[in-house]
Amino acid sequence: MQILTILFGIFIGLITKFFFLDLVKVKGTSMEPSIQDGKILAVSKISYGLVKPFGDSLLFSWASPKEGDVVIYMYENKMVIKRCVALSGCPLEYYENSSYTLGVGTKIYPLTPVQYYKMHSVSKIPEGYILAIGDNAEVSIDSRDYGFIPVRNVIGRALVK
Repeated sequence: MQILTILFGIFIGLITKFFFLDLVKVKGTSMEPSIQDGKILAVSKISYGLVKPFGDSLLFSWASPKEGDVVIYMYENKMVIKRCVALSGCPLEYYENSSYTLGVGTKIYPLTPVQYYKMHSVSKIPEGYILAIGDNAEVSIDSRDYGFIPVRNVIGRALVK
């Protein structure tokens, strides 16, 4: 009987981890000062839909990220934590004065010359995608480097204060 209780507990724990709630350790400074390197975050995996077990996308979706959400997605087989700064259809403005910058609503984000030349021909975020940028935009590797994030690949939302 005790073995069944232990197996049932393990089963419930795995179901919770794969589908509902996970804990992840932040590696790097791209989200500072709001989220420090080494911090353990609780991630709600059911905020936007049902995640594929062992997958990097949703089986089906019932919500989309909102501007300001700290989202989790997979990139190159690594879990990435960034802030959703703009949604599908949001216009993008580019500036090349003394430095390259990206205007999203009322916010301005720095761009390297490589990022600028990759992005400057896109005037708005494509349908079904978001723009995700680290809070420490100067050092963050994010959507400005590897492109917009498909909403279906956002597997969770960080539960942060």
